[in-house]
Amino acid sequence: MLDAARERLLRETPDDARVLDVGGWAKPLPRADAVLDLLPYATRGLYGAEDDTPERFTDETWIQRDICDHEPWPFADGAFDVAVCSHTLEDVRDPVWVCRELQRVARAGYVEVPAAVEELTWGVHGPWVGWTHHHWITEPERDPEGRDGLRFTFKPHLLVADGRHLAAGTAAALSPEERVISLWWDGVLPVREQVLVGADEFDPWLAGLLDAHGGAAPPAFSGGRRGLRGRLRGR
Repeated sequence: MLDAARERLLRETPDDARVLDVGGWAKPLPRADAVLDLLPYATRGLYGAEDDTPERFTDETWIQRDICDHEPWPFADGAFDVAVCSHTLEDVRDPVWVCRELQRVARAGYVEVPAAVEELTWGVHGPWVGWTHHHWITEPERDPEGRDGLRFTFKPHLLVADGRHLAAGTAAALSPEERVISLWWDGVLPVREQVLVGADEFDPWLAGLLDAHGGAAPPAFSGGRRGLRGRLRGR
């Protein structure tokens, strides 16, 4: 979660406001009164905590469950004043469902996901494109009423092919704010899945994303891929 976003949340959220953290297991938000995650309370904090303040949630308000199981979450409509979902939607199988539940159980909230440039850059996480465990390329989008929202497109395996990704170091050259989509929503969180059928739809869409960051990497500049291939052939 961006430092500026966390600071804004803490500054603008009244002390008596109820806050939900969805998917916060790896780095939970201490300000949250409740946490909803697939993984257990006892193993929380793989990457520490979002800040060093005391945790308001407890083992009793930590709800362990599959957030994508298409069963309503165990909270009433509008049970929370604020819901935070940071670096989780890209991991799960149905981010559209999760966003629908976010806006059902909370009146407002904050969502943060990797920007397309992060998911399309070679070498961010290893000798491949983007992050291995991410399923979606997310883009900001406004709905017909002009409200800020998100569009999710399934991340295909073909991105490792020549001409299908950005050069190594592209994302690293950007600021933290440029590498994510940071979205505050109030009342409504517009989201949808984009389904691209065939190359006639997919190729222009991908080309547009790559061109926005200097175009696809030439084969020789993908960042060690050919060296990896050579090592594999030599075995």
